[in-house]
Amino acid sequence: MDIKEKSLNKHYEWNGKIEVKSAVPINTKEDLALAYTPGVAQPCLEIQKDINKSYELTRRNNLVAVVTDGTAVLGLGDIGPEAGMPVMEGKCALFKEFADVDAFPICIKSKDVDEIVNTIYMISGSFGGINLEDISAPRCFEIERKLKEICDIPVFHDDQHGTAIVVGAALINALKLASKSISDIKLVINGAGSAGIAIGKHLINLGVKNLIMVDRIGIIEDNDSFNDAQRDMANITNPENIHGDLYDAIKGADVFVGVSAKDVLKKEMIESMNDKPIIFAMANPSPEIMPDLAKEYGAYIVGTGRSDFPNQINNVLAFPGIFRGALDCRAYEINEEMKVAATYAIANLVSDKELNVEMILPNPLDKRIGAEVAKAVIKAAKETNTARI
Repeated sequence: MDIKEKSLNKHYEWNGKIEVKSAVPINTKEDLALAYTPGVAQPCLEIQKDINKSYELTRRNNLVAVVTDGTAVLGLGDIGPEAGMPVMEGKCALFKEFADVDAFPICIKSKDVDEIVNTIYMISGSFGGINLEDISAPRCFEIERKLKEICDIPVFHDDQHGTAIVVGAALINALKLASKSISDIKLVINGAGSAGIAIGKHLINLGVKNLIMVDRIGIIEDNDSFNDAQRDMANITNPENIHGDLYDAIKGADVFVGVSAKDVLKKEMIESMNDKPIIFAMANPSPEIMPDLAKEYGAYIVGTGRSDFPNQINNVLAFPGIFRGALDCRAYEINEEMKVAATYAIANLVSDKELNVEMILPNPLDKRIGAEVAKAVIKAAKETNTARI
């Protein structure tokens, strides 16, 4: 039985991966009066006077909405909100397991940006944070931007920023092994969708200066062939003004980051890269090149999105701890400084003694990760006046 068949059988057996449990005993009349009427009126009145009391008198302080419209689900594409529910439940289970964050799946039956934004905003008072998930580009950019403008709680599109944060951590440690400076490298990102663009912006924040983005039709440029988000990236990337496709972009590159499609990275491309090439081939389920082939063609370090190869670049290293930190300091948002802090926290969890070409990131099951990322996020939030407490 392969993992897909076994997982399907388990999902029938589980009948859902999360559940709601009461945190208070209700065994006596007094229990009932305290938890519900008439006693519950008092905390309601306290919140009416000061809405911030909702964080102290309800579970809002630890509750995150995991929201999708089902249009870009985990390598499956536009399969609809109901079909995306198993992924959202899985995300909620990871929140609880790795950072003790209570998360609840919200699957919205709409592809209209304003309708989705309004729906999320209207329910946002029940939550301490919003995790956007599996929403297709370029709509995801607009949804996140509009929500951040109107919500006073963190709004975080994990497919963009969680991926970027973990790629950043992997890059920091890979460059340490390769004895290269982040400011000196040439880095190519293949795939200019939501994840690719977020990775590009984050790596520039980390210090990458020579970055080229490539999409299906070639190196992105500021013209009508590309969407607004891609054209914005064209204006801050490709300093050497190279034209063409991936073959042209990757010549002399130190790092390849793939968030695109299987088998697009070829032997001659790796051979044209700089010495000690670093390959992050993250297309799922089949990467841009299989790790054994990449190594055969000269790759120094290879990472993928898969758990069955070394150096898995997995968002679970980031999002639980990021939200744990944001909730604990009651942050208004998750800003760039908090993302950078999370990146370094993850990278630093691999000691110099442990660091090697097949271990550039901590084990996703390492129980230290959530707490260390949260601590770094809280520190950055307070330093940037983003924390309420």
